[in-house]
Amino acid sequence: MGSVIIAYKIFPTDVNVNFDELKKKIEESLPEFASIHGYGEEPIAYGLIALIAHIKFPEDKTGILEELEKKLEGISEISQVQTIAVRRTSR
Repeated sequence: MGSVIIAYKIFPTDVNVNFDELKKKIEESLPEFASIHGYGEEPIAYGLIALIAHIKFPEDKTGILEELEKKLEGISEISQVQTIAVRRTSR
């Protein structure tokens, strides 16, 4: 069975958000079957940096995208979550 990896662009509420703490909160909010596949950063403007989170979960899980986005948007340091890519992998 394959997996799905979703790339989210996560916009912080402020330029001073600590990404290490934010990553920890994101990982704690994930369902038990999901995991972080990797992180990246993308400069936006005026010192604001978006966090790119690649989240992996089994492909047989349905209806998880909305649930996952709501959990991420519920984190106080996150102002907006944008799905930028969804891909399937055999690993």
